[in-house]
Amino acid sequence: MRFKNLDLNLLVALDTLIRVRNVSRAAEEMFITQSAMSNALGRLRDYFDDALLIQVGRSMELSPLAASLEQPLRDIIVRIEAAVVSTPSFEPETSTRSFSLIVSDYTMMTIMPNFIRLLQARAPGIQVDLKPQQNHPHILLERGEADLLIAPTPFCSENHPREVLLEDDLCCVVAADGPFGHGSLSTEDFLAAGFIVMQPPNGGESFAQRAFDSVGLKLRVEISSYSFSSLPMLIQGGNRIALIQRKLANIFAGLGGITIIETPITLPKLQQSLQWHSYRTRDPALSWIRSLIHEAS
Repeated sequence: MRFKNLDLNLLVALDTLIRVRNVSRAAEEMFITQSAMSNALGRLRDYFDDALLIQVGRSMELSPLAASLEQPLRDIIVRIEAAVVSTPSFEPETSTRSFSLIVSDYTMMTIMPNFIRLLQARAPGIQVDLKPQQNHPHILLERGEADLLIAPTPFCSENHPREVLLEDDLCCVVAADGPFGHGSLSTEDFLAAGFIVMQPPNGGESFAQRAFDSVGLKLRVEISSYSFSSLPMLIQGGNRIALIQRKLANIFAGLGGITIIETPITLPKLQQSLQWHSYRTRDPALSWIRSLIHEAS
């Protein structure tokens, strides 16, 4: 199909080339040969009378025109994908659709196990791709590279619908045989203590640090880890505190060797939201997946 003398099939190729900025990888993603992708790039260059992708050393950079086309072109592709994927009806028992979810380490440990068990029982043919949460995670959602985002509300986009999944308060996890293992903590000891925190591997800020900042306090971080699951082991046998969400703390308590105690000062709660692209609101399959995540939460 052509529009203003442009083969519309080339728009998909251009979108892929702009996104991966590599002819070979773009060809692999579209399941065509490298020569066919090179030919498509040549035709696009002729049509737009622009280089579009420029070889700089071992990588390719976007021309100013290609950069200006990136977002509107992605928006068009997402609209088309949403229209094609959505069906008037959805039967979870027989569906073989695949869904990609952006989830944090917290969500992976607290919500996803229940969700996967429910999914196995009710829609065994559905496939799920769990993607790690990154800085500005809503960007993948807006680009159509993920179906759903589960993240703290401040990390969600203002441009797409979202629902609150749950709220979770912060509590302290300490070594059961340590100086704070007796079950209470004074404000003075709390503010003077050294903390172990989960620091997101992408360089983002932990929720515990954001919570401290919001009340005008400085969290004294002595140990940082890239995973929540490591915190119980790092706490045991020491005198440091892990400030984590209670749902996680309850999971860790079953491992033994740690004690949960209350924070002596009031800190804001974590509000976890579920978000999807506005173009996908009428997709019955995605609505069903969302309801299952709510149930799992």
